[in-house]
Amino acid sequence: MNALVTGGHGFVGTELVRQLRMAGHHATPASRQTGVDIGDRAGLVRAMAGHDVVFHVAAKAGVWGPRAEFERTNVVGTENVIAACREAGVRRLVFTSSPSVVFDGGDHVNASNDLPYPTSFLADYPRTKAEAERLVLGANGPGLATTALRPHLVYGPGDPHLLPRLIARARARRLRIVGDGRNAVSLTFVENAAAAHLQAALALTDHTARGAGRAFFVNDAEPVLLWTWLSALFERLSLPPVTRHVPVGIAYGAGAVAEWIWRGFQLAGEPPMTRFVARQLSTCHTYDLAPARAAFGFAPPVSGVDAFERTITALTAG
Repeated sequence: MNALVTGGHGFVGTELVRQLRMAGHHATPASRQTGVDIGDRAGLVRAMAGHDVVFHVAAKAGVWGPRAEFERTNVVGTENVIAACREAGVRRLVFTSSPSVVFDGGDHVNASNDLPYPTSFLADYPRTKAEAERLVLGANGPGLATTALRPHLVYGPGDPHLLPRLIARARARRLRIVGDGRNAVSLTFVENAAAAHLQAALALTDHTARGAGRAFFVNDAEPVLLWTWLSALFERLSLPPVTRHVPVGIAYGAGAVAEWIWRGFQLAGEPPMTRFVARQLSTCHTYDLAPARAAFGFAPPVSGVDAFERTITALTAG
């Protein structure tokens, strides 16, 4: 396999490049660090020359930011990647999506791939990722086989976003349990996320393959209780316990007000709470791995226990 990885210097992209090379494949990380911008279609075509697989990992992530940036990176950037794949003769495209593309604000318990897209979204990130996922899956056909993976809450050594933010809030005693604290979630260790991408690409032999034109949830084998898991993490890091609760309705309302203020006055940074975050922190998000197992043999190589310990080791070493 001769693969190009957009976002190849990011959290998931770096691990994917490592695993590709460890498996004996050629992997080219493509990012602005290497002079490749997904906003530049011609540049993408040049970068893809000679590659037979593209992993489109690059994205504008986050719960807040200018809408135009989410559109430009997640939608227009994906359009450029698809067009460049066709022009460069790339045969396979694996897209890194997100479970948030089907998040409707309620509980998802052992959810399968056939959840519909919601009619409205609570943030620009899931909205634009959903549009990008539709584009990728719709592009599946003779000449270009496509699939999309939806890793949930990716964490592990090198995590620049999820855990560092939660740890900073816990250290400052600004983190609150939203709701009753008993919501279960499926997490995704970064090595498991990357392994799923590699396995999906190998099984994507052509546009009629079992996984072609479809999206799959990928995550660790066993779900966890979010706030119990975080409490154990904080305890191992000698951080103060998080014991104070805020009702979901109050958190959601505060998020709505904060969003209105931040947008209305064009304030810098992120609001302290958003409607999307309030729902994400208080609802169940667990996903069925059976479709991914059937389509491309996905089985998370790292157990949840080992992933937790390796994450603790990385955090304490820093």
